[in-house]
Amino acid sequence: MSDHEKTLEIVTNLDRGAIEARLAEVRKMAQSDNLGDLAAMLNGLEGQPRAQVEKRVREALKWLADKPQHKGLAARLELVEINLPNLK
Repeated sequence: MSDHEKTLEIVTNLDRGAIEARLAEVRKMAQSDNLGDLAAMLNGLEGQPRAQVEKRVREALKWLADKPQHKGLAARLELVEINLPNLK
């Protein structure tokens, strides 16, 4: 099992800082997996309005939908998506 496939704890109370940290983590993982397109989608989201972050996270999830080999990245993004209502 790779590091990307470890079980995630479902957390629904992430604040902006924690959400942005998770996005940075996924971006870094995408870069290390040579997924430049995905990394680019998640670049520059720090401090952006909630609508912009939502749009990019959903685009990234859509991009990952037919790539089951990257389900760990998708799971991390789904956790971010669950917490997007917490962005203020």
